[in-house]
Amino acid sequence: MNDNAEQQPLTAAPSYAAAQLANAFTTALTHEDAGTRRRAEVRGQRWRAVLAGMAEGRLTVGSRTPVAGLPAWVTPEVVRGGFATGTPSAGGPLQPYETEAAQSFGVPAERRTLFAHCLTEAGLAWLWARLDSGDYAIGVPEEAALLTMAWLVRQGETDAALDLAAELEPFADRLRFLPRPAAGPASEAGPTDATDAVHRYTVSDAVDTLVRRRPNTAVETQREALAVWQPFGDELLVHWLRTARDGRVLELAPDADWLAHGAALLARYRLLAAEHTRCTKHRNPKENLGILRGALEETVAGRPLDARRLGLLRHAVRSMVRRRGLPGSAPHTALRRRQAGQAAFPSHHALAQLVLRRLAVLPQETGVPDVAPLVRAVTAEESRETGLPAGAAVPPTIRQVAESALSAPIGTLVERGVVPSAEVLAELVPQLVATTTAQAYGDETLRALMAANYRAFRSRRSLLLLNLERQVRVEELPWVRAVSGQRAAVIGKPDAEGALDMLRQLGELAVHAFPGTILPNPLVRELGVLERQCDLGAPFVEELAADIFMGTFSPKFLKAARIAGELLRGTLYERYYGIDYGAIRNLAIAETGAALSRSYGARTSPGFARLCAERAATASGPGSRPAYGSWSAANGTVIEQAQILTTHNLATLVHRVSIAPQPGWADLAHRSFVTVCRLTARVHGNRRPLPTIKDAAYAWRQMLFHLSLCPPDEQRRFLAGLDEETARHPAHVTTRVAPALAGLLLVAEGGTFDADGTAAGGRARRFLGWSTGGHWMR
Repeated sequence: MNDNAEQQPLTAAPSYAAAQLANAFTTALTHEDAGTRRRAEVRGQRWRAVLAGMAEGRLTVGSRTPVAGLPAWVTPEVVRGGFATGTPSAGGPLQPYETEAAQSFGVPAERRTLFAHCLTEAGLAWLWARLDSGDYAIGVPEEAALLTMAWLVRQGETDAALDLAAELEPFADRLRFLPRPAAGPASEAGPTDATDAVHRYTVSDAVDTLVRRRPNTAVETQREALAVWQPFGDELLVHWLRTARDGRVLELAPDADWLAHGAALLARYRLLAAEHTRCTKHRNPKENLGILRGALEETVAGRPLDARRLGLLRHAVRSMVRRRGLPGSAPHTALRRRQAGQAAFPSHHALAQLVLRRLAVLPQETGVPDVAPLVRAVTAEESRETGLPAGAAVPPTIRQVAESALSAPIGTLVERGVVPSAEVLAELVPQLVATTTAQAYGDETLRALMAANYRAFRSRRSLLLLNLERQVRVEELPWVRAVSGQRAAVIGKPDAEGALDMLRQLGELAVHAFPGTILPNPLVRELGVLERQCDLGAPFVEELAADIFMGTFSPKFLKAARIAGELLRGTLYERYYGIDYGAIRNLAIAETGAALSRSYGARTSPGFARLCAERAATASGPGSRPAYGSWSAANGTVIEQAQILTTHNLATLVHRVSIAPQPGWADLAHRSFVTVCRLTARVHGNRRPLPTIKDAAYAWRQMLFHLSLCPPDEQRRFLAGLDEETARHPAHVTTRVAPALAGLLLVAEGGTFDADGTAAGGRARRFLGWSTGGHWMR
């Protein structure tokens, strides 16, 4: 499911929802973890609601207004695949804070009554106090509605406030419009740039992770064996050696003292076994410790050992002495000292509890500006309080949990591995974009409110959209529309420059940090918001879903392809993919001067769609029919051609936004090729290799784009080093990428592919990810 406007005309069948319900039901019944079973049960309830709503006609899956009677701006509850359940996210039972607010207002605990109270003088005063203090949180966008209304009233915008209240009133009994309380300001509304601190997880998230962490059973079992059972086994061994002559135990008859000491050892064994239950080897009669203990029980009881048991006993004693030396000898003492040190080292679980103590005293709903105090070694004071040894280091696995809550510039988070992928980067960008877009509001109070509203809006899950419909935008929310005049009044060059700076820095960060990965749709969406704010005329295009694509593209795809042509005409990229960017320019001019077609009410570019389909048919070969993935595979070949022609936003970022990632395009090309090799390595032995091949082809395309921006001498050096890089990977990687490398060298030297994308009898190939037949890289 995509986040874009170019979803395609299909009807959503209930089979997917039924399959998801069945999976949730099975998990709820059979999973060993109780928490997982509970979560699966909740998922099952939601999927039942989806199926019931579809059957009764209350849900229209694929529409931007999927729930009958609710407008598009209402935040829907959405489950996997973009299916709405029919329940608004701001609906359901009253939240505890709503009940507490009703008690403080002295009104019945009903949403409509709370709404009405906020329209009174006392209610407005309460809302104004929240606005001034910033002590509110916006979990879903609807919770910003009454605050916005109160702000309008205080500004004298009475008509706008009344219009907003009238639009909200029909839903006052179903939706919570009351802001939730918070201990501090909802947002920082000061000036922003790309160095603003963001965090992936809050302190509370890190706390929850550590709370769920359980002791490692295997490690704790080994610790018990080293600290308890091996020392006790040494005591048993020494005891038996007191009866030995020439290394053979029981050559000397046990005396009364020996028997009394043996009884004491057995009594202590029973106490140890009751207290230390992780390690069970001592109970095994075939293990050395079990043999020594069992023989001692028989002997202390006055029962002589039979020949078999005596043989086992003597063999166990000999093997223990042979392996580790006599107890008290230098080798044996050194070994036990090392093992005792290992056993005394604090467990990861104990150190996690220490970090948990350190986190517990911090503000819980934000990140941590400095994680060093959280992950430092155990201090002397902490040692006295917890019993942990002073100086013990926090292990990397625990450090990672604390560092995940680091609040720092987003580039720092990428460098430190807190942001490991472009998808995670996309999760954090709304924190920055919210503040940047809020700068358009002149009033500081409104700026903070709109920033908090934007962040909540970006937590809204995308719907499955069909018939070329688009996701709801933040400006469609009634309370955002109500203050749009305030935004327009202050938009100017400084605001546009701030958005452009943010757009450029985020674009450079994404391309530099993840050069072999296409921009994920959530990040594309945020870049589009910034682009509209600075009005560059630079279209950002989304990755379309092959399973719901019906062959149409919006005009921005052709516009993006024309921008790519302005940058790449005559380059290696154009030659390799067999593109005629001059023809694309002419097509764009022709469609600009003509009336654009419409499909399902949305504007489309028929010329661009036809071009992509023709290129896909040529790449697949004459007469090729879908064999793998069928409908989706055929759609995927067309979508891939659109990505090739547009460079999937890279040309827009370079040519219109003017990004200039460091240390340069050759470095990005090399790192993209490393990604190609890494992904190709995963094809080997993979029963379902096609998604991996697709991603490798996308990384290959990124590499070609970066390489095409290099001067000729840098291109030659890069191409000369490709064999050296492939040699660092397994032999099957070299074999699989060889046709693609041959094709790249062919084009670089002035050659061309045949019409089917091959040359030299198939030894050189154009590397594409989608195929309607068996992919050659398999």
